[in-house]
Amino acid sequence: MENSHALQNAKIAQAHALSLSSTPARILVVDDDAHIRQFNAEILKRFGYQIDLAEDGASAWEALQSDGFDLLITDYNMPKLTGLDLIKKLRAARMPLPVILMSGAMPVSEIEQDADLRAVVTITKPFSAKQLLVTVNLVLSPSPSA
Repeated sequence: MENSHALQNAKIAQAHALSLSSTPARILVVDDDAHIRQFNAEILKRFGYQIDLAEDGASAWEALQSDGFDLLITDYNMPKLTGLDLIKKLRAARMPLPVILMSGAMPVSEIEQDADLRAVVTITKPFSAKQLLVTVNLVLSPSPSA
C-alpha cells in the first residue's frame, strides 16, 4: 500500500513538473454538472494546466472544431451529446486527441465493442483530486517507446 501511495505522489510531482514546462497542456473539461466541472478545472489549473470548459457534448464539439487541445476530459452521461458520442465524432473526424472518460456507471460493454473507444482512459466517479492528476499525467506523459 505504501508503494502505491509513493508511486501516486511521484506521479503528482511529475505532473506538476510537466505542467510547469514552457507550454502548459490545454485541456477541455466537459461535464453537465457545474460542481464537477469546476472541481476538475480548479485542480488542473492549480497544477498549471490551461483549462477550457463545456457544459455538454454539443458545446464541447463546437470548441473542438475551433481550438487546439492536448486532452479531452469528458463525462459520459450528458444531454444533447453523450461523452461516448462525442468521442465517436472525434474519432470519425480523425482527431487523435487523447481522451479521459468520467462516469459513475462506466459503459464497459460499449467501450469493449468499439475499437475507437478501447483506447480511451476511464476514471470512475467519485474520484479524488489525486486520482485525477495521476490519470491526466499518465495520459499526457510520452510513452516509454516514444
